[in-house]
Amino acid sequence: MTINRRTVMAAGAAGVAAAAVGTAPAFASGATERPERPEGKPAKELFGTLPDGTPVHRWTVAAGGTRLRVLSYGGIVQSLETPDRRGRYANVSLGFDNLDDYVASSPYFGAVIGRYGNRIAGGAFTLDGRTYRLPVNDDPNSLHGGDKGFDKRVWDVEPYAQGPDTGLTLRRVSADGEMGYPGTLRVRVDYVLTPRGDFRIQYEATTDKATVVNLTNHTYFNLAGEGSGSILDHTLRIAASRYTPVGPTLIPTGERAEVAHTPFDFRHGKPIGRDIREGHPQVVFGRGYDHNFVLDKGLTDAPRHVVTVTEPVHGRVMEIATTEPGLQFYSGNFLDATLTGTSGKAYRQGDGFCLETQHFPDSPNQPSFPSTVLRPGQTYRSTTVHSFATR
Repeated sequence: MTINRRTVMAAGAAGVAAAAVGTAPAFASGATERPERPEGKPAKELFGTLPDGTPVHRWTVAAGGTRLRVLSYGGIVQSLETPDRRGRYANVSLGFDNLDDYVASSPYFGAVIGRYGNRIAGGAFTLDGRTYRLPVNDDPNSLHGGDKGFDKRVWDVEPYAQGPDTGLTLRRVSADGEMGYPGTLRVRVDYVLTPRGDFRIQYEATTDKATVVNLTNHTYFNLAGEGSGSILDHTLRIAASRYTPVGPTLIPTGERAEVAHTPFDFRHGKPIGRDIREGHPQVVFGRGYDHNFVLDKGLTDAPRHVVTVTEPVHGRVMEIATTEPGLQFYSGNFLDATLTGTSGKAYRQGDGFCLETQHFPDSPNQPSFPSTVLRPGQTYRSTTVHSFATR
């Protein structure tokens, strides 16, 4: 089958007026044709107010037929809209239509994760002879930076523009000792849309003390459209010959096991649900897939293609390229119909999947894993690109 790439929209087209920061341009999910004004400068609107009175804004940015909506709270990707093979638009990311639900009950929908994405065993690690204690929020481990990680902080947001690219720059300063982590960490995250509609995430961080850093994004995807039901029919291909098996609390054992002849072999592409109900011990531990894949390419200076996901009914295709050495594939195992999404539909098990580009879980406690240590004078950099097409 032929994959149709996005047509690059002509710069300066008369019909694409730059929208001032204010009301977001109309871009209705489920539209049968490209919206009138999907392009323009990022637009800002009030989304809600936190209990302490802090305002939370929603920013809208669009390019190349992709529209992205981002909250200043958690750097959350609140919606990501792309067309299917017939040109009909849908939001392909799970989330909520109000701030209260994000604050009260979000399972990290769309958020920036830090300081450390994934789990750290026992909520502790030792660095340069000193042991640091972290919040245990996934008993008995620390998960995604603690109970008030980057996903629950309000970020400073401003428009991003570089060459033909448009987007948003998010910044925050994580104080020394925040969630138990050493060093004052200065973080920048760029959410960028290219003229062909690619969604690129660029991370950068510096510190004044030795620390550990592992940043990622936790968007849940459903390429048939948010609220449309199961993702188990999506075909997933991952360029990884090995994965890191876990124990009962989902901490890696340290092994890098072959995926061959296991449910974890996605090298040639297969439906997500094909082997998910096999009685493999690792699938049982995760209640499905919740595992780090060791990408064949390793750590690279520039993003390299590692994932292709294809949705069979509407024909959307998402490809992921990254600089990271690992990828956490999570098949939405803990969605249990208690959360109502932006479409008004309840999210059930397997209604979304995550592909979190990362260094490995528990690396600070596992010397054989790629290091996540960042020292003064060094700059942490990571880039992941989501490209969209139809088939």
